[in-house]
Amino acid sequence: MAASAGTLARSAAAVLGAGALAGAATAAYAHFIELNNFTIRTETLPVLPAGSPDFKVLHISDMHMIPGQRPKRDFMHSLAELKPDLVINTGDNLSHISGLPALLDALDPLLDFPGVYVPGSNCYFAPVAKNPARYLWKKNTGDEASQETRAPLPTQDMHDAFDARGWLGLINRYDTLTLKGLRLEFSGVDDPHLDYDRHPGFSPTAFERQPAPSLRLGICHAPYLRTLNRFVADGAQAIFAGHTHGGQVCLPGGRALVSNCDLPPERAKGVSLQGNIPVQISAGLGTSRFAQVRLFCPPEAVLVTLTTP
Repeated sequence: MAASAGTLARSAAAVLGAGALAGAATAAYAHFIELNNFTIRTETLPVLPAGSPDFKVLHISDMHMIPGQRPKRDFMHSLAELKPDLVINTGDNLSHISGLPALLDALDPLLDFPGVYVPGSNCYFAPVAKNPARYLWKKNTGDEASQETRAPLPTQDMHDAFDARGWLGLINRYDTLTLKGLRLEFSGVDDPHLDYDRHPGFSPTAFERQPAPSLRLGICHAPYLRTLNRFVADGAQAIFAGHTHGGQVCLPGGRALVSNCDLPPERAKGVSLQGNIPVQISAGLGTSRFAQVRLFCPPEAVLVTLTTP
């Protein structure tokens, strides 16, 4: 017997209701649970010269701090227990014009360690409200909102605070550090997402007078392919970047749908190769304050152990 029109309508309504309930539950999980499910990912990069001791790098990125984020602050404080040899901060530190005190509080224990930093767009301009799912269908290859429509952030005050604690700013700048007997060369660039990047390259004679184990690192916020390729051409032996949020809203298993740049989505998190050079990309610790959800992509800090092959 054919089902009545009323029965079919009730069945359809039940299916739609179940779908809406599942969607609401997923959104609630993404905002209230996974957003604060902070994790530490560990990686090993065999890039050190023979005879070098292991070297621990703590890679943090995309904090997007706003006032009142106590769980994130507490997690970041706990990272000092890892006792890294170096902290690398790849930008997008703020998501609110009043977020600097909260950021400096969260970073305070980590600023006691040697560190380097580069900025992202959310170190210069506050985010603007927009559809948080927009990035899923719009290919992003640059910053959509003009600078004129975005509130400026306290960039210089933030960088001054980092500098005062001994961190090195690598804003289109080359610099060196010697830590644990390892001579580190850095080539860092300003945010490629804003087209602010200008590559300083590396020095061919940096350690010529004092030969010792050395390593060249490329540091950027947004891992655009042009940026990665330039680091490789300049002679980087490893590259660190952020920006992608690991896709932020992913399919089960963590498969990213987008990278928010021209990097293939499958490379939006973790270690991949550009040529034969390892690229370590952090999924970050935060989100824009207008898109506070994460799904199958928990916020992370990354402890990278550099070792010999």
